[in-house]
Amino acid sequence: MGRSVVHTHNTLLDAAVELFAAGGARAVTMSAVARAAGAPSGSVYHRFPDRGTLLADLWLRTATRFEAAYHDRLGETPSPETAVDAAAWIVTWCRAEPASAAVLQAGPTAFDPDTWPPGRAAELVAARDRRDVALGAAVGSVATATGVPVDEVSFALLGLPLAVAGQYLRAAEPVPADAVDLVSRLAARVLGLT
Repeated sequence: MGRSVVHTHNTLLDAAVELFAAGGARAVTMSAVARAAGAPSGSVYHRFPDRGTLLADLWLRTATRFEAAYHDRLGETPSPETAVDAAAWIVTWCRAEPASAAVLQAGPTAFDPDTWPPGRAAELVAARDRRDVALGAAVGSVATATGVPVDEVSFALLGLPLAVAGQYLRAAEPVPADAVDLVSRLAARVLGLT
């Protein structure tokens, strides 16, 4: 019977997320991740052969998890009410996952994509394309249902919640609870529900 793995790919990335939230990309080094996770440095290098791979996986995992949860909430053909709920959910997620939200707020360029292995760089492009197609379909569905222009629907679904939460994330402050209600009310207004 083999030993259970203590320092998994995900536990090391969890440590990297917290390091990034506390100190930006410069704080995410192989040795810092090892220290934060209480892992031998060999465990980090076993899963991430270099810092570029570590940074790539940190960004890709965070973005993929967020986008999957958001699209589950939104659905393929959301109603206007579902769209408002999904917009408010973004702020709720930022409140519950402030370190991961800080990663997303920074954007992929903060993670030195020029140092990523070619396969990870291709994953970034493919993920961006998938996100754009899925979001475009959802926005189109809501625009058709409401008669609201596509750019305004897009703002209500994504721009608005990111603007509201982003001001707190950039200041490294907790997103207040009333921000969820604010986004819900404003998104409903943009979509003509109030």
